[in-house]
Amino acid sequence: MNAAHLGDMLAVLGAGIAAGAVNVVVGSGTLITFPVLLATGLPPVTATVSNALGLIPGSISGAVGYRHELRGRRRRLVKWSAGAVLGGVTGAALLLVLPASAFERIVPVLVGLALVLVVLQPLISRRLRARRAREGRPARPDGGPLLLVGLSLASVYGGYFSAAQGIIYVALMGMLLDDDLQSLTAVKNVLVAVVNSVAALFFLVAADFDWTAVALLAVGSAVGGHLGAGMGRRLHPAALRVFIVVVGTVAIVQLTLR
Repeated sequence: MNAAHLGDMLAVLGAGIAAGAVNVVVGSGTLITFPVLLATGLPPVTATVSNALGLIPGSISGAVGYRHELRGRRRRLVKWSAGAVLGGVTGAALLLVLPASAFERIVPVLVGLALVLVVLQPLISRRLRARRAREGRPARPDGGPLLLVGLSLASVYGGYFSAAQGIIYVALMGMLLDDDLQSLTAVKNVLVAVVNSVAALFFLVAADFDWTAVALLAVGSAVGGHLGAGMGRRLHPAALRVFIVVVGTVAIVQLTLR
């Protein structure tokens, strides 16, 4: 990015603020920043890796904003974060060796399926609780191996592109855990921060960044993450669910038309 173009710099900064806020509440902030970075003239891979590094402060800011919802979840976070590290590195490596078209067809399908699960999550959760009650077995507090594998695979996608990975995380956890939606959002923010961080560290030694874009996104996303956490924590669960579906639907349309 040419630092002399003030308009480009302001556009990237504004996109970072918007993406930071959206990422904390839902995810899909990459769908705001990535097109803006491309519009400034950055090549797709450079834009992707610069975006991954620049949005880390927003993820961390959001996780800190949701710290109260994370209480008592340290053990499960450590386990899931280990899977997120492995998945994030794998996805980052795939970005550098696979053609962009490799994931383009399946990404909208993944996001669409995640949205369906988010909508149906209350019904699914009630039926799973009723089934466990009939069978006399308690819910696993960490979701068991199935959730660990699912979150790890979602992290592979997150390391590759990251758009809407938060929606996929929330959908998977919502099916297998009895936690409320705000708690799931808090955990999602931590996992996104982990994936973005390990992917960015991988990119540091294997790809080219645009450091002007990274700095602008970092500042913007940190501010947006703080604002998003304040807004998201006040949303009623039903409103939060609607917001997730609306943003996810926009994401599907944008991904399909790319």
